[in-house]
Amino acid sequence: MKPLAVTLGDPSGIGAEVVFKALQEIDVPVRVFGDRNLAAQSIDIDDTHPFVDVALSGNERLRFGMVESLYGRVALASLDAAVLSIERGECSALVTAPIQKESIAAAGSQFPGHTELLAARAGLTRYAHEFAMYFDSPSMRAVLLSVHLPLREAIAQIKADDIAALARLTTREYERIYGAAPRLAAAALNPHAGEGGRFGDEEKEIRRGIEAARTAGIAISGPYAADTLFRAVARGKYDVVMAMYHDQALIPIKTLAFEQSVNVTLGLPYLRVSVDHGTAFDIAGKGVADPAPMRYAIEWAARHAEAFHR
Repeated sequence: MKPLAVTLGDPSGIGAEVVFKALQEIDVPVRVFGDRNLAAQSIDIDDTHPFVDVALSGNERLRFGMVESLYGRVALASLDAAVLSIERGECSALVTAPIQKESIAAAGSQFPGHTELLAARAGLTRYAHEFAMYFDSPSMRAVLLSVHLPLREAIAQIKADDIAALARLTTREYERIYGAAPRLAAAALNPHAGEGGRFGDEEKEIRRGIEAARTAGIAISGPYAADTLFRAVARGKYDVVMAMYHDQALIPIKTLAFEQSVNVTLGLPYLRVSVDHGTAFDIAGKGVADPAPMRYAIEWAARHAEAFHR
């Protein structure tokens, strides 16, 4: 297979450390993208794997755990070079180490994270309709109806049209990865799925979305009370939870499968996979970062990359 494009993310975080630790443990062809000077100050670089050096730092010393516009520029340039390698057919899929949102903002990026940035580059503009954030692990899978929004805004934006669209998108992309349609289960927003309206009426809008998706032939049911739904999914009753907001899905996934979960951007013309953790500024530069999540992300991407090139 063609090599995976692996970006090192924010130089002052744990990206370089976990990537090169992970690559020492697995045999997967990769091409690494980052700033060599800064990466080498995090960990000894294994020259077994081709390294594309964006070379923005010169001889500057790395300051771990810091928000810097330079580090944002490095992260963005590394990502740009990696995506270009995929667009040219040189690499098969993208694996990203975490970026620091404040640093890329200081570097001039208008996007809050990888998901929105990569979608915009691919010409995708409507979240839930054209692209979405999906999490995959051996015990649980979930797709998010909204991503980086304050909770009150996420609740206000629950719309039947978006739910139906996300069900269609998730089914299409899941089939692309696994070769079969998923059994989707929509989570309720309110306790006890609203208890017939006593605890909120957002479930009426969720049901309208579910009904529209089912009319289009999508296998989706719900809304189910979230306090028991994730347990049912972990036991195999459903394939994917449609979560109504970010933390509704991320809390159970990170609790049950922190070392074996990946963040996938649905809707892109190529496979993009990321670890399900951040830059870990508190331990950056100490040599104690656990590479297990990155190892799993690289192996998962290698396993599924060919599905996007059939």
